[in-house]
Amino acid sequence: MLKYNKLKRRPRDFIAATGLTLEEFAKLLPAFQTAYEKLYPRELTGKGQRRQRLAGGGAKGVLDGAEEKLLFILVYQKTNPLQIMHGLQFNLSQSQTNYWIHRLLPVLQQALSDLGHAPEREASGVAVSPLARETAPELAIDGTERRRQRPQDVELQKEHYSGKKKTHTDKNILLVNEHTGKVVYLGPTVAGKTHDKKAADEAPIAYPANATLDKDTGFQGYEPAGVLTQQPQKKTKGQQLSASDRLLNRIFSSARVVVEHVISGVKRCRIVKEALRLTKEGISDLVMEIACGLHNLRVSYRHPLPTFDLLGLLSSA
Repeated sequence: MLKYNKLKRRPRDFIAATGLTLEEFAKLLPAFQTAYEKLYPRELTGKGQRRQRLAGGGAKGVLDGAEEKLLFILVYQKTNPLQIMHGLQFNLSQSQTNYWIHRLLPVLQQALSDLGHAPEREASGVAVSPLARETAPELAIDGTERRRQRPQDVELQKEHYSGKKKTHTDKNILLVNEHTGKVVYLGPTVAGKTHDKKAADEAPIAYPANATLDKDTGFQGYEPAGVLTQQPQKKTKGQQLSASDRLLNRIFSSARVVVEHVISGVKRCRIVKEALRLTKEGISDLVMEIACGLHNLRVSYRHPLPTFDLLGLLSSA
């Protein structure tokens, strides 16, 4: 049975199970506890009704304490196990596991948002987003697909079938800060059949002033106003690229590899890498936002931006 007090004594196993180090877990824990108390006040029952007796009475649950709850939901987000197997790890039945998963995912989402690690979800808010303004606004855009269960509705099957992945998928547009490696903006979850440029056009992103944007050929023709875009040169049919075009393409590729690394970091959470088994409406978008927030959290503590003591530099000059 997984317990926080046991697992924290095994740092390598802890990071493999949760995706976070003990220090990162400790930074997230107070915000998670605050978000839990805000979403589920102690004076109300689980159904939102006024309690007839003081909170804390009765038998104690298996997930007693914020540490156990946060460990439970992080392990699920990171490893994406079957609910029956996840329940066996925490001494819960499958129905109890399902209850706690849907109860705790919004809490984790709120905690990451309160800490400032959640990506911007409103396209109009990107221009003033702290994640975009941490450094010079040098951004990169890309789309990513995630496997999902095959819809039962015939029309939905056609919409979600991706010819590229040869399976049914959901798609999101990601906007990445090339300096920090953080996800600045996460577009709405759309059907996997949707073209990258169409998804970007339907989410009119307001970019910061003087922003640059790296994009691949999937965004051919996407030219937002006031933004300097850079894109590899596409070879025309029957002709070869010149040596200068090939050199520029290599330069663009070396810059754009940042966004591929970020997507890889987001998909360390296997729930957005493997086929999603949860079917509740909106849950696919929720777990993707949490995965991006956890990636931003890791980057903040493992690769912090350098700080400069301006007054010290002036005094020593």
